[in-house]
Amino acid sequence: MSPSTVDQLRVLFVDDEAPIRTVMKAELPRMGHDVTICEDGETALKALEENIFDAAIIDLRMPGLSGWDVIDHLKKVAPQTDVIVSTGHGGMDDAIRALRLGAYDFLPKPSKLVTIANTLQRVAEKRALTNKTIALETRLKAVEGTTELIGDTPAMERVKTLIERIAPTESSVLILGETGTGKELAARRIHELSKRADRPFVPVNCGALPVNLVESELFGHKKGAFTGADAPRKGLIEVANGGTLFLDELGELDKSMQVKLLRFLESGEVRRVGESEPFHVDVRIVCATNRDLQEMVQEGTFREDLFFRVNTFEIRLPSLSERKDDVPKLARFLIARHLKRPTAPDGILSPETIHLLRSHSWSGNVRELANALEHAVILSGGQTIQPEHLPLTVGGSSGTPLRPFDINNFPDKMTLKKIEQEVIEQTLDRNDGDKPRTAEELGIALKTLYNKLNQYESQAKAG
Repeated sequence: MSPSTVDQLRVLFVDDEAPIRTVMKAELPRMGHDVTICEDGETALKALEENIFDAAIIDLRMPGLSGWDVIDHLKKVAPQTDVIVSTGHGGMDDAIRALRLGAYDFLPKPSKLVTIANTLQRVAEKRALTNKTIALETRLKAVEGTTELIGDTPAMERVKTLIERIAPTESSVLILGETGTGKELAARRIHELSKRADRPFVPVNCGALPVNLVESELFGHKKGAFTGADAPRKGLIEVANGGTLFLDELGELDKSMQVKLLRFLESGEVRRVGESEPFHVDVRIVCATNRDLQEMVQEGTFREDLFFRVNTFEIRLPSLSERKDDVPKLARFLIARHLKRPTAPDGILSPETIHLLRSHSWSGNVRELANALEHAVILSGGQTIQPEHLPLTVGGSSGTPLRPFDINNFPDKMTLKKIEQEVIEQTLDRNDGDKPRTAEELGIALKTLYNKLNQYESQAKAG
C-alpha cells in the first residue's frame, strides 16, 4: 500500500548501476515519494547543495567519490537526513560500519521493492514522531491547560456547537474575537476533535515573528541560505505536517508574506529558503485575528483572495462582557488552574467578590480575568478572596460596586449561622430562585446549597 501524503518523503537515491536507477526512478514515486536520482557521488553532492532530503539511499561502492564520501558530506550539510546504505553480498562489514556512524538502516543488493518500501515507511514514521515532538516543544513555550471551553451561556454554547461541527472536516477555519477571548484555546479544541488529533498542533503568532525571518520561520531554510543560517532548519509548516497549523494574528502578516502563504494554501507545496524544488506538506489551516480583515481588504492592506481562502468557516468568540453569567464558573476554573488543583475550594470567592467580578467590564477579556485572579490568590494566601484582594483596576473601573447584601442592616445579636441563612436566602431571592446560579455566586457547591436549604426548611417546620 502506498504511503499517504503525510508519509511522503523526499528521497535521494545514489547508485552507479543504470538498471537499478531506472527501476527506482519509476518505483519510488509509486510508493508515494519524491525522488532525485544520481548516478555517482559528484552528482549527489550537487543535489545536496540544491535541496534537503528526508532520506538518502546510497550505494557504498561507486567509482570516483564513494558512498562513504557522500555520507560524510551529507552529515555535515544535512545531519537530519536519514541515511540508508546499499551494499552487495559480502558487504556486511560495511553495513555495520555505516550503522555505527549513524546510518538509519541498510539494504542488501539486490533488494525487493517491498523491503525498500517498508524501510522508507519506518523512516516516515520516525520523522512524523520527531515532528510531533518538535511541535510539543513549541506548544510548551506557551501556557497550556485543558482545551475545555468554560461557560454555558447561549453565546458559548453556539461556539461549542460550531466547533463540534467543523472539527471533523478538513475545512480551514477563521476564528475572530477580541484579544484575550481564547482564540488559541478554540483552535486547539478544533484540532483535538479532528481526525488529526494524534498529529502535531503548531501555533504560530504571526505578529511576534521578526519581519526579516518570517519566511524562514514558516517555510524553513537550507544551510547558508542567508547570513546566520549556519544549519538547515525545518519551517513550522513542515513541523505541522499531518496536523494543524494555527496562524494567530493573521492580520499582522505583510503583503509579501500574504502572497507566499496564499501560494502554499493553494498548492500545498513548501519551498525552503535557498532551495530550488518545492515539496508537498499536508496540514489543516486554522487562522485567528482580532482585526477586521474585510476592512483591511478595503484599505488594501490584506489580500482579498487570501481572505476568501482562509475564511471557509468563521467562528466568532464572544467577549467576556457578552457572557457575564459565565464569570463565576470561569473564575473558579482559573483559580483551580493557578492552584494546580482539579477544582477550586468551596467558598474561594466571597459573594461580594463574585458580585464585583460580574459587574466589571473586562475589556481584556479572559486574559484580564486570569491575571486579576492570580493577583488575588497571591494576596489572599489561597484563602477566600475578598474584594480588597483584587487589583485596583478591577475594583475602581466601575466605581464602588453594589454589595449583594449589607451586614450593617442585620439585627443586633444575630448569630453567624443566622447571618449565613440570611445571605443565602437574599442571594436566592435576587436570582429569582435559580439555585445553580445562587450556588455559583456564593462560591459553594450546588449540593451544599440544597443541604443548607433543606436544613432551613426542617428548622422552620420544627420551630
